[in-house]
Amino acid sequence: MTAGRWLLRVVSLGAALGLWQLLTSLDVNLWLRFEQFPTVDEVASAFADRVGTAPYWQDLGHSVRRIVVGFLLAAVLGVAVGTAVARSRWAADLLGPLLEVVRPVPAIALVPVAILLLPTNEQGIVFITFTAAFFPVLVSTRHAVRALSPVWEEAVLTMGGGRLRVLFSVVLPGALPGIFGGLSVGIGVSWICVISAEMISGEYGVGYRTWQEYTVVDYPGVFVGMATIGALGWLTSTAVELLGRRVTSWLPRPAARPAGRVPRAVLRRRAASRAPLVPAPASAPASALEKESVS
Repeated sequence: MTAGRWLLRVVSLGAALGLWQLLTSLDVNLWLRFEQFPTVDEVASAFADRVGTAPYWQDLGHSVRRIVVGFLLAAVLGVAVGTAVARSRWAADLLGPLLEVVRPVPAIALVPVAILLLPTNEQGIVFITFTAAFFPVLVSTRHAVRALSPVWEEAVLTMGGGRLRVLFSVVLPGALPGIFGGLSVGIGVSWICVISAEMISGEYGVGYRTWQEYTVVDYPGVFVGMATIGALGWLTSTAVELLGRRVTSWLPRPAARPAGRVPRAVLRRRAASRAPLVPAPASAPASALEKESVS
């Protein structure tokens, strides 16, 4: 990424924070009411106070641990089940209807099920996190595997490879871009649901602490929790995307577009250089050539 693009992103974020500071400091109250919103200075001061305390890092550790455990389980089982459903008619008939019935149910709606089914709140929150990430990974894997061309599989079978060789040499490598697309979506949904689960039934965690700050009307503390959640979600999503690029580095990449606008004269020259050559005129018939030689 060029320095200009980085600068544009920093300017965009700075402009948003500046607008927030302006609206809250002036107590703007038009259709949106900003007079009760904390200013950027108040949120920054509250964030500096929280960072220096042990409970902040304790809550951070609990939320990250729940995300890591639930997301890793969802990644492994989502890829395995998605591949099985896409490759096996038996798996599609046995698991497909059940998965399609459960998939539309929001993960946060399963909190009562987790409370009744699992012995501790910690396991229940991990279960909610797992469920939130499982279905995006499952659906992306299923579609990616079904979209593979059968030519490569037939080539491996022709060369004497078995089903396991086809699975690990063709199916999974070919489906990796789709799988990592599902993983990127799943990690974001996991953060949404783990925070909601911590607010409902948690004892520690960023979501639990954010809800506690809201109950005591500490709005700067609420925004500290929101900023922490946003930063954690961005970091984990970026980590998944970077891992996906590293794992799929062997795939062909589209050519980078040149920076800035290309002049029209350059575009015309490129188009002319790519134009097909004018075919040479067809040779005269042999009879005509003979007549000319005789004359």
